[in-house]
Amino acid sequence: MGVPFDQMDGDIWMNGSFVPWKDAKIHVLTHGLHYASSVFEGERAYGGEVFKLRAHTERLIESGRILGFKVPYSAETLDAATNELLKRQGFVDAYVRPVAWRGSEMMGVSAQNNTINVAIAAWVWPSYFDPEQRMKGIRLDMAEYRRPDPMTAPSRAKAAGLYMICTISKHAAEAKGYADALMLDWRGRVAEATGANIFFVGDGVIHTPDPDCFLNGITRQTVIELARRRGLEVRERAIMPEELSGFSECFICGTAAEVTPVAEIADWRFTPGDITRQLIGDYSNEVQPKRQAAE
Repeated sequence: MGVPFDQMDGDIWMNGSFVPWKDAKIHVLTHGLHYASSVFEGERAYGGEVFKLRAHTERLIESGRILGFKVPYSAETLDAATNELLKRQGFVDAYVRPVAWRGSEMMGVSAQNNTINVAIAAWVWPSYFDPEQRMKGIRLDMAEYRRPDPMTAPSRAKAAGLYMICTISKHAAEAKGYADALMLDWRGRVAEATGANIFFVGDGVIHTPDPDCFLNGITRQTVIELARRRGLEVRERAIMPEELSGFSECFICGTAAEVTPVAEIADWRFTPGDITRQLIGDYSNEVQPKRQAAE
């Protein structure tokens, strides 16, 4: 289990200033806790720099807008706070978690006048999955819950409330010995894992679900770009579960998961192959800071 997250050392940037980690607290009657009026980001720093920091920051601000509130800091301010936080913590490779939420001035479904709070924390977080098992390919169960119709939930926001069914699904999968779960969408199409996008390979072509009801991940977009740089064909389309038997490789990707091979989804089997290995290497190279030759 390690040290509980509320007892770690260092600083957290909170509402414009750095505060000791243990003092970064909110009240139990905070709206974000009761009504999920909260948005967040997951970012990774490599070599002291956050990969695609501005894209993550802009998505945080946009997620707040979708939930009906304005993040009270500019992207420039949030980026600068993130970079200073990494220096204060002394981290070179780290995970970064910005979060914005409605405060405690009003308690009820309506909270028009609540203060919007923002915090940024960073900690050392190695591979999301066990490194030894990761290269063999992880095992996914099938989730009970499905990704909702975008007419019923703000699917383009990285909103805390949308992860409730992810936690339930991942816990259920882990209880059965799986690493994660594959979620379908409300139509019965393949959607994503609980915290990562999914890709399949068949006959040298990469297939991935069209992100019309789940987050079009920044890592997902990066992987598609890397694959196309290699001249690989990527098809973003509707994928039905019965198609999975026709794919030879499968992998998931996300900021936390990076690029992780999948060996099994329920009764379907896959073998991590050349394309998956190439993209693991390409992604690893891509996320490293690009230094000037003179340096």
